[in-house]
Amino acid sequence: MRLAFWLYEGTALHGISRVTNSMKGVHTVFHAPQGDDYITATYTMLERTPDFPGLSISVVRGRDLAQGVSRLPGTLQQVEHHYSPDLTVIAPSCSTALLQEDLHQLAAHSGVPQDKLLVYALNPFRVSENEAADGLFTELVKRYAVSQEKTAQPTVNLLGFTSLGFHLRANVTSLRRMLQTLGVAVNVVAPWGAGIEDLKKLPAAWLNIAPYREIGSSAAHYLAESFGMDAIYEAPIGVEPTLAWLGSVIAKLNAVGAQKGATPITMPKLSAFSLDGQSAPSGVPWFARTADMESFSNKRAFVFGDATHTVALVKFLRDELGMQIIGAGTYLHRHADWVRKELEGYLPGALVVTDRFQDVAQIIDDEMPDLVCGTQMERHSCRKLDVPCMVICPPTHIENHLLGYYPFFGFDGSDVIADRVYLSCKLGLEKHLIDFFGDAGLEYEESSVAPEAPQLQDATPQSNGQQAEAVATAPVQPAGEGEMSWTDEAETMLKKVPFFVRKKVRKNTETFALGIGVTCVSVEVFRQAKESLGG
Repeated sequence: MRLAFWLYEGTALHGISRVTNSMKGVHTVFHAPQGDDYITATYTMLERTPDFPGLSISVVRGRDLAQGVSRLPGTLQQVEHHYSPDLTVIAPSCSTALLQEDLHQLAAHSGVPQDKLLVYALNPFRVSENEAADGLFTELVKRYAVSQEKTAQPTVNLLGFTSLGFHLRANVTSLRRMLQTLGVAVNVVAPWGAGIEDLKKLPAAWLNIAPYREIGSSAAHYLAESFGMDAIYEAPIGVEPTLAWLGSVIAKLNAVGAQKGATPITMPKLSAFSLDGQSAPSGVPWFARTADMESFSNKRAFVFGDATHTVALVKFLRDELGMQIIGAGTYLHRHADWVRKELEGYLPGALVVTDRFQDVAQIIDDEMPDLVCGTQMERHSCRKLDVPCMVICPPTHIENHLLGYYPFFGFDGSDVIADRVYLSCKLGLEKHLIDFFGDAGLEYEESSVAPEAPQLQDATPQSNGQQAEAVATAPVQPAGEGEMSWTDEAETMLKKVPFFVRKKVRKNTETFALGIGVTCVSVEVFRQAKESLGG
């Protein structure tokens, strides 16, 4: 039944393909029923690249099963003949897992050299996208990385960057720019853009950088255990985290350089990291103290996503923009303990851990925050609730796979995030002005409402009994059982409230009305609620 709903994580095939589609000379053969090559359509739609994904289907058919034959050996032969990849990864489907087919034996009968095949025999019922991607990438590193001399000059590996990654190319560019400013070269980026030969030379680097908790960290741990390579696992998201990240890179590279007698790396002036090489590398510290941003200190934010981005955005919003964090959560149960530890002291309550988007939508509906940072699912939920939302991590839609330079990493990324927070919270301003001053001749559904009724002149406080009597004589909107009713005039006044806070105003007004013993909101009750709440 869960397949009928959206899922935060894709299937194991989705994770496998994110790795193999990232690499050069690597092909995937998926042993599955016809139609399970949906990843091809997803990749070509979202990934802004002229390359076509290397994915073939070894079709499982009922007639073949009845005859006790398999198409896998023939499919592997065709892939070898037409594409001649350096490596073919064979992935099982739920169907092949149920049938308990021996993919290793079937691959051995294909005639394709075994060193050009890798059967990644995971359980597709228990393993989802990120775990599958992280596991496959680690297997590839284990298979191909070989011990060798370190590079003469300081170099690093960037691990965990895959196709369909969030702001992938921009993040790689941002890291390259900062490393180049330090005088550090990139040895290998993997799996994105890497081939088998690139994986072989991973141990030549001085340091591994694996900023994503979800993909790449396991490979970095393996390289540390097998080749003694140090690693940095923090993501440089935000100004202060980026400064700390740079300091850590310099310290770890200098530790390796000391053994080689290399000249120590020193921290350059911060202006060297800016786009023009002269100004401050980020405008966030200044912008956060402007009059525009001071009002954000009262805005309430809710963050939900994967582990890496949830932790980073909670800290950025509170520490650097001064926003109030009312809650946060993740859909990755296996990383929940790490997220809890990282966010100690940041959350007013317990961390939300769920893979049901309906649960998250209900929290947003109940809390009505000023800003939600989440996934494409939260954006969909927020649009129905008129709540501002910015997407910060997968799952994403095509709007989050852009041609331009929009990193989340580094100083440049800090500016991008701050801009998006500001613009997301300000979205709806034009519609607010139309609601307030009129539609200027444009056709809007809400422009056809009746004009506001004459305002009451007597603003003298009334007793609860007088309020109830006034409510009884005013036309009301019928209410369902257990619901608060509103007069037509009160509804008209409510429509003048900006649409992105209207639901919250309605809820606060009804809470106030119940508190004074009134079950119908009139114009007078609406005004009293506004005054009581400081509106």
